[in-house]
Amino acid sequence: MTTLLSTTYFGPVQWYQKLYRSDEVLIEQWESFQKQTYRNRCLIATTNGIQALTVPIERNNGQYIKDIRISDHGNWRHLHWNALQSAYGESPFFEYYQDDIRPFFEKRWTFLLDFNEDIRQKVCELIDIQPVVGYTKAFVNHGDCAHDLCDFREGIQPKHPAPDPDFVPKPYYQVYQQKHGFLANLSILDLLFDMGPESIFYL
Repeated sequence: MTTLLSTTYFGPVQWYQKLYRSDEVLIEQWESFQKQTYRNRCLIATTNGIQALTVPIERNNGQYIKDIRISDHGNWRHLHWNALQSAYGESPFFEYYQDDIRPFFEKRWTFLLDFNEDIRQKVCELIDIQPVVGYTKAFVNHGDCAHDLCDFREGIQPKHPAPDPDFVPKPYYQVYQQKHGFLANLSILDLLFDMGPESIFYL
């Protein structure tokens, strides 16, 4: 089974489950950029509840996701890393993984797609999964999806996720669980910092 996904910035647990369980994954690089999606944002658990971290992009720099450039506006790298330190500094595995994750907030990438791909490769390495991942060579229309192709480009999203019977978010330990209850399908960083090497078993 081939799964079609959109690119993500430290994507949610569901997105990484698709990577792990699919025979092959194709990431769409010819779609138009959409606001308020996981393409340039992730959701983390903080003492005040769920917080969205959004990578700012430059406007009018290309129609396709592969051409979207990252903006340096607002010192976002520093703000994102501080938010992660504040949210997960007391988690069981933050200290263990912080040296692997920190460089994504110190170096500069030009294109969002390249940035997200380097993140994906590092996260897969840390979780210890080896998915077969490629990129679309042209835009795949929703009507073109064959019986052996599962399209989750629009289904995995923060606002109105599509039903997914294969993804049933079971509770795992979270730092603020006593305060907020279990918060499902957050960024893969939440699972990684809270569960460490056991993350692969959750997927």
